Amino acid sequence: MDEKTETKQDVKRIVRLMSTDIDGNLSVERALRKIKGVSFMFSRAVCTSTGIDKKRKVGTLADNERKNLENFITSPSLPAWMMNRRKDPETGKDTHLTMAELSLRKREDINIMKKMHSYKGVRHELGQPVRGQRTRSTFRTQKSVGVSKKKVVAAAKPKAEEKK
Repeated sequence: MDEKTETKQDVKRIVRLMSTDIDGNLSVERALRKIKGVSFMFSRAVCTSTGIDKKRKVGTLADNERKNLENFITSPSLPAWMMNRRKDPETGKDTHLTMAELSLRKREDINIMKKMHSYKGVRHELGQPVRGQRTRSTFRTQKSVGVSKKKVVAAAKPKAEEKK
């Protein structure tokens, strides 16, 4: 019984990784997914590459293990297909972005598309779907969809006549 109580005390309730507060009772693999820009495949690859057991609780990690995880996430030595920013238009390198850097770069890319008036940029400006979805019944803004009732139409007619 003493061993169980000691391990419960050693588990930190909240762990700070990459400027994100994470529940200490989560497994390492699951906790890494709470960081923006880290997917499930990437979190598994980080666990295997760093040699940390993916089922282990994050609250039990030592400071040097947490720093090791952060360092690996910021500059991973993984294949290019696992990165979330491949062939960067400015540098041409494969990088992996996380947190605020990911949001900032995404916003910059959209602004560049808007400036050059590409099809995707124009769709972003108009607030329309960018990836080719149909717009006949969805993506309507401030428009009602469906059949209008007779009472509503009849009530709207006198107002229209008064304006004339």
